[in-house]
Amino acid sequence: MSTILEKACATLWTGSDLDEAALLRALARAGIRGVDWADLYFQHIESHDWLLEEGIVKTGHFSIDRGYGLRTVAGERQALSYGDDLAARNLLASADDLRSLTGTRSVTMPARLSAQTVRPLYSPDVEAAEPAREIELLRHIDRYARSLSPAVRNVTATLQAEIETMLVADLEGRLTADIRPQIYLSVNVLAEQNGRTEQGTSGGGARCGIEHFTRERVEAWCEKAVREAVLQTEARPAPSGVMPVVLGPGWPGILLHEAVGHGLEADAHRKETSVFTGRIGTRVAPRGVTIVDDGSLPGRRGSLTVDDEGTPTQRTVLIEDGILTGLLTDRFNARALGLPLTGNGRRESFATLPLPRMTNTFMLSGEHTPEEIVASVEDGLYAEHFAGGQVDITSGDFVFTMSGARRIRKGRLAEPVRGATLIGRGDRALLGIRLVGNDSKLDDGIGQCGKDGQNCPVGTGLPTLRIDSLTVGGTEA
Repeated sequence: MSTILEKACATLWTGSDLDEAALLRALARAGIRGVDWADLYFQHIESHDWLLEEGIVKTGHFSIDRGYGLRTVAGERQALSYGDDLAARNLLASADDLRSLTGTRSVTMPARLSAQTVRPLYSPDVEAAEPAREIELLRHIDRYARSLSPAVRNVTATLQAEIETMLVADLEGRLTADIRPQIYLSVNVLAEQNGRTEQGTSGGGARCGIEHFTRERVEAWCEKAVREAVLQTEARPAPSGVMPVVLGPGWPGILLHEAVGHGLEADAHRKETSVFTGRIGTRVAPRGVTIVDDGSLPGRRGSLTVDDEGTPTQRTVLIEDGILTGLLTDRFNARALGLPLTGNGRRESFATLPLPRMTNTFMLSGEHTPEEIVASVEDGLYAEHFAGGQVDITSGDFVFTMSGARRIRKGRLAEPVRGATLIGRGDRALLGIRLVGNDSKLDDGIGQCGKDGQNCPVGTGLPTLRIDSLTVGGTEA
């Protein structure tokens, strides 16, 4: 066995009667009814978090969650039985629970499971928790952020960390494991000035340990949060109407993720509910627009060595030079649509079925400098950060709230504005792209995606981008 597989088995099976033979027996019992597919998914998560507020570390939580899920697939149907007691008898009981799902395939289980080895994208040796270092980090954030401006009234900082161990065995005899660290830091600053109180946020994370939070990186996040909060106390009401909008690089790619990316997940095409259904090979964006999903970027928040079905992640081109070329698949939807696996089968926990989900989704760089793009706008809006939003995945209609927005006047960034929202539809916004910047980058590692009640970490990104004719909802009288 590989080192990662050995570690995963030790974490998941120690103290139980589980072993390779127990997994084979459960899979054979699930497969005897001729199903097209069956897999056993095991998960163990050790997590903790700290909250600092008003200069005090107020709360800390530590938890362990573990369990298994046995899934079978026959034709257009899936079934799942799961539990949190890792015992061989429970795996067999779950196989019996799924006996109503039958097929016509003849299944013969191999005598042994075959260990799959994939080069890991992150270290499996991250410390589960380092309380002293983590608490001192939060206290430094509080001290440093307050030192940046007399307008700062309060600092809230949250640190979350986890190590997830997963293992999946399938009906074809493959055994795959992954050990996934994840750490995240959020900084929120409250500033009071000019008779107004506003907030600014920043932060980030990665698939690694606390070493990711270097002094330089953390202080830059503090400076960004303070700058945004203070700037908002000086902001004027946002304008309303249809106008050009320039999106800054990085996190504004969440608009791309929500309004476009979900429509390129294979389940929406199997159900024919995406605005992009039936449009593979057609133009959906101007030339120069290329969008990829890449779960194989080392250490990124949305990256996975393998997905939750044991498929290695990869770089998938979704839109190439404006042409829709690909979709994101899990095993169930790839089988239904006759598409290749892309390594995007993700599940929140052992108690949920896998879904096709994005990993790190971003637009590649174009030819224009950010300065050229801003200079091309006579009157419009510049959006540096999104605070939240809502999207109808079926229609692609979206509403996003902007923070850190500024007016563009005669090709220059002008006064900050508050209360601005972006309103539009994903496919139309794509076609409205006019200029693509040469500064594409991913966000700092803050993305969290929800779909069908399941949450998972993601990455997103953009270059500086000009979109013509977006509707801006403002507060200007």
